Amino acid sequence: MNTAEKKPRLTTSAMIASIAAEGQRVKSAPFGNALVELAASRPDIVGMTADLAKYTDLHLFAKAYPQRFFQMGMAEQLLMAAAGGMAKEGLLPFITTYAVFGTRRAYDFIHQVIAEENLNVKLCCALPGLTTGYGPSHQATDDLAMMRGVPGLTIVDPCDALDVEQAVPAIAAHNGPVYMRLLRGNVPLVLDEYDYRFELGKAKMLRDGRDVLILSSGFMTMRALETAEELRKHAIDAAVLHSPTIKPLDAETILHEVAKPGRLVVVAENHSEIGGLGEAVARLLLCSGVRPAAFRQIALPDAFLDAGALPTLHDRYGISVEAMVTRIKSWL
Repeated sequence: MNTAEKKPRLTTSAMIASIAAEGQRVKSAPFGNALVELAASRPDIVGMTADLAKYTDLHLFAKAYPQRFFQMGMAEQLLMAAAGGMAKEGLLPFITTYAVFGTRRAYDFIHQVIAEENLNVKLCCALPGLTTGYGPSHQATDDLAMMRGVPGLTIVDPCDALDVEQAVPAIAAHNGPVYMRLLRGNVPLVLDEYDYRFELGKAKMLRDGRDVLILSSGFMTMRALETAEELRKHAIDAAVLHSPTIKPLDAETILHEVAKPGRLVVVAENHSEIGGLGEAVARLLLCSGVRPAAFRQIALPDAFLDAGALPTLHDRYGISVEAMVTRIKSWL
């Protein structure tokens, strides 16, 4: 097989629920397509999954490179162990599953097999936070808290299709284990309007503002940008700082922005209020002696969440644009 041969760009016909709003611009399967493109020049890349290739867009890689694709079945612990073994042999495994299965079922194998030996494995896990309505069995509202505690593990939470596309080669170039929250299917496209480029370990200021600084990751950055537009209608000037790398945090940029006087600082995240970006930022500020005018958190509650339609759940748990606008106005 000529691994250097350029592969055609593929699309997915899999019917996967999208977090995109009606009429919003989207790109199909940015992760799968980016991995196929990168693998054309990286013969060391292998794709592995636990029976979820179709639902994590890894089926595109399987179609393009069948000899480099490994279906491990419903066995997440085996998936992590096998990926560690392949990394020891010089391969670069990109492995996919749902975030609840990858973190909860396979935590010990991530910790002991992959992270302890600093193996070059990239864990790309779909359905992060509240991105499915199937209830607590599938809602990974605690994945960042679990993964932040693993020594040496880099954590990435992309916002949109552009972020995902650019993160794939960036994490491949990073030597060491990475946990990336995966957006799959028809993924919104918003960051191309902000002259944005993903850099591992770097936060990016997308828009400035004098009254509020919204610091966010994942699709909550998309919501933060919409919230800032709505707040402008109420004469509230909001800045949005996107932090796609959760660990390590871009301490320099965050401290510089938070130190600007007079602004309410709000951390917005698609994760439990326990152990995610909000607590990471709060610790950074406390340990650095930087005190904003006020600090608030928009996050999911420390609770088992309901099942149901995503728009309804996002509004109920305070991470919709409307809920964010209401809360930020009440804090000013």
